[in-house]
Amino acid sequence: MTSAETKTCQNCKAPFTIEPDDFSFYEKMAVPAPTFCPQCRMQRRMVFRNERALFKRNCDLCHKPFIGAYRGGTRFPIYCPTCWWGDGWDSRSYAAEYDASRPFLAQWKDLQSRVPRPSMNNYTGATLLNSDYTNCSGELKNCYLIFGCLRDEDCLYSHYLNDSRDCIDVLYGARNEHCYECSDIENCFELSHAQSCLGCRTSAYLFDCRNCSDCIGCVGLRNKQYHILNSAYSKEDYERKKAELKLDTRSGQSSFVKAYQALRDAFPRKYYHGQMNHDFSGDYVANVENTHEVFYTKNARGCKFMFWCTNARDVYDYMSWGDMELSYECISSGANSYRSLFAETSWGENKEVEYSGLCFNSSFLFGCIGLRNKQYCILNRQYSEEEYHALRKTIIEDMKKLPYKDKQGISYPYGEFFPIELSPFPYNDTVAQEYFPMSPAQAAERGFAWGEAERRDYAITMAADAVPDAAADIQDAAVNEVIQCAHDGRCEDQCVTAFKLVPHEIQFYKKYGIPLPTLCHNCRHAVRVAMRNPLKLWNRACQCAGKASEREIYANSATHFHGEGKCPNVFRTSYAPDRPEIVYCEQCYQAEVA
Repeated sequence: MTSAETKTCQNCKAPFTIEPDDFSFYEKMAVPAPTFCPQCRMQRRMVFRNERALFKRNCDLCHKPFIGAYRGGTRFPIYCPTCWWGDGWDSRSYAAEYDASRPFLAQWKDLQSRVPRPSMNNYTGATLLNSDYTNCSGELKNCYLIFGCLRDEDCLYSHYLNDSRDCIDVLYGARNEHCYECSDIENCFELSHAQSCLGCRTSAYLFDCRNCSDCIGCVGLRNKQYHILNSAYSKEDYERKKAELKLDTRSGQSSFVKAYQALRDAFPRKYYHGQMNHDFSGDYVANVENTHEVFYTKNARGCKFMFWCTNARDVYDYMSWGDMELSYECISSGANSYRSLFAETSWGENKEVEYSGLCFNSSFLFGCIGLRNKQYCILNRQYSEEEYHALRKTIIEDMKKLPYKDKQGISYPYGEFFPIELSPFPYNDTVAQEYFPMSPAQAAERGFAWGEAERRDYAITMAADAVPDAAADIQDAAVNEVIQCAHDGRCEDQCVTAFKLVPHEIQFYKKYGIPLPTLCHNCRHAVRVAMRNPLKLWNRACQCAGKASEREIYANSATHFHGEGKCPNVFRTSYAPDRPEIVYCEQCYQAEVA
């Protein structure tokens, strides 16, 4: 077996290690080892996905107006969904013959400049009923401004939410109903302002709770009812105290959050979020085995370096979706794909699809864009099976000898994903801006495209400081107001400066006693993103010191396996060493919450 090897990243110049198991995977995939570190590889993939930035423009085929994920002035045509998925054009008409005298990715860029792209990247074959303002989604009904979502109904302003109904402002969730302003929740009902909870009901301000109901401001509880700040109450006292808190007002919420946050800070955290894992490292993971350096990943085996993936086997360097096997360096791909390499926004029954984008239900493609139900194509040109394999082999050897070089002089031989400068989106419109933020000056220095802020001249009818404090003061006429966002464009969160409310939203707030928001949906999303741990791991030791945590911030409630001495366990965690939270290993944590 090949021994571990330390390399220097081409991009950031930081050292990174390639482990023996990694070399085995690369050999299985017949690709060379990467020359970019895992973080730079993740950033590079993210730049090929715009989820939340929407713009008005016209279809370049039927000329009808639409809301889509591309700004005006793109170097390639943009079609509305009806035209792009229709039969009025043929992607093979843009085919090119391979030129051995030029870098292959330069020829792919030329093809990219000609082939039309769909205005949205919504899941093909899935219905979108009354859900036009959505992207990277499918099977929706009556949804508005939700992104990366599947099988939802009556949901608003949410991200990565699946199989849910009547939810607003939720980030990462599944099988929830009537939930508001939550992140990382599953199987919850009438839950608000909660994070990392399973099976909780009619509660608010919970963190890391399981199967709790009628609880407020609690942390680390299991199977409890009528608790406030982790203290038990009778039903009558609970209802009285709940009314006193005035959580149906913004001022009452602001006052209570201080006590809730103090409890969160003083209670130990498990070193990762998730359950039912074996031989793994990562965060927000469930039911994974022999899977490492992954985030928001479920049901994976033999995987590494992934973010937001469900159902995968033998997959490295991946983001967004899942249901795939034996794949490497892909984004927005999956749905029963096999051996996809360096693919973006391609899904369905794909097999052996390389260096391609927007290709669906196809096999044996190399350097193609916009193909559906095709096979044995290179640069969208059709070949026989024998011609395809021979030319593919030639191109791979040519890519090694004559690699593409970006504006910084960084080399992209065969085995590296597309350069950031080939992304169809400006950097600040993509997922990368959330996790690897840049300023316009930094992007210009790197040669990345940058989208200028749109001029917004909204006729504001309600200033942010004039928004009613109490849910009881919400009027149905608020649907006619143009409300100023409290950030007023002064943040770096794609603030839209002002917003309107939709009728279903107003009824939701009134029904569940929720004050009107004072931030636009993009700024609210940014607040939720900031509450999550980063997509990065550090080596740390358990902070349990025996009878209490280190520095005696938290007194243990049970005797732990290591007795009164310091816990010997070490782990990889997304809690950086300088973070203030108390971080326990799984054994010490379970002793406190069981």
